[in-house]
Amino acid sequence: MPYDDSGWRNFGAYGANRSPENVRGGRALGRAMEEALSRQIREGGIRSPVTTPRGLKARLNYLNSDAGRQALRTAGVTVQDRALNNWFAHTQTPRRANLDLIDTAYWNLRAHNVLRNLGAFKQHLNNRGRGTPLEIHPINQDLVDDHARRRNLMGDQGIRSLPAVRYIWDDAVDAMAAGDAEKLEEIWDDVISDLDSDWGAYTYVSYVGLGA
Repeated sequence: MPYDDSGWRNFGAYGANRSPENVRGGRALGRAMEEALSRQIREGGIRSPVTTPRGLKARLNYLNSDAGRQALRTAGVTVQDRALNNWFAHTQTPRRANLDLIDTAYWNLRAHNVLRNLGAFKQHLNNRGRGTPLEIHPINQDLVDDHARRRNLMGDQGIRSLPAVRYIWDDAVDAMAAGDAEKLEEIWDDVISDLDSDWGAYTYVSYVGLGA
């Protein structure tokens, strides 16, 4: 067997490391949180396209600050300050060539603001104490030596669903933001300890998804 109940101690001895998607669970959890955070940034942003009057006005209102002006300059906007003031006052419409730059500046500033204060993301994952569902996909065994493959982990039967993971999210988000791989592994060990006696098979996984 390539693993035991205490974890995948000799991971790769039978080819599990040949599939690039197979990673330690803490790393997969970090990726899942990054994906969820990216969704929060997108889905909580302005929906109307920048090419519509509503979408353009909303973006310029968001960018009407020193940080917004800097974001516009960083995105490549080169008009004079007087023109910027007219944009913010909605008395002058930017040329079409600048609309994509305004859109880029908006999303960059929104991402920066969300990442600077991750409290809302923690609240989102904690979900008022109800926690967040977690889906765990076992390692891809396609390239594992045939004699070492675990049949019970192949296909959909190996996917494990945890309907409500609680109490880990504040620490997990902090670890993700700090790039603390060791802490994420500790948290992952806590997560899979709620599985049955086969929990060691999920020390390495191919994918972790969050229902958030």
